[in-house]
Amino acid sequence: MIKVALEGAEFFAYHGYYPEEQVIGSRFLVDIQVGFYANIDVEKDNLSNTVNYEALYNIIEEEMQHTRKVIESVAQSILYRIKKDFDFIEMAEVTIRKQRPPFRGPLKQSVITLSYQK
Repeated sequence: MIKVALEGAEFFAYHGYYPEEQVIGSRFLVDIQVGFYANIDVEKDNLSNTVNYEALYNIIEEEMQHTRKVIESVAQSILYRIKKDFDFIEMAEVTIRKQRPPFRGPLKQSVITLSYQK
C-alpha cells in the first residue's frame, strides 16, 4: 500500500461551539493520510499514478472556510471530499488539532481523528 500524507497544515478558522469562538477564531492544524494500491512505474514519473498533495491541501483549505460548531463535522466533510475525488483510495485519516481551546486553564490543543477504511 502506498501512503500519502500532509502533516501540520495550518489554518485560522472560526469553528467552535460557543458564539465567541465563531467571532474570534482559532488556529487549527490538520493532518491527512491516505492509502491506496497502485502499480506505479517510477520511470514515468507521472502525477496521475498517485494522490496529488496539492489537491489534498485544496480540499482542506476549502472545508476549513466553512464555519462549523464541531471540528468533527469539518473532518467528516474533508473525508467525504477525499473519498469523492479519489475513489481509488483504500483508507484515509483526518486529524484536526484546535490550538489553545478556550478552557479555564492552559491547554495546548484539543484533537479529533476520523478514519475511513474501504
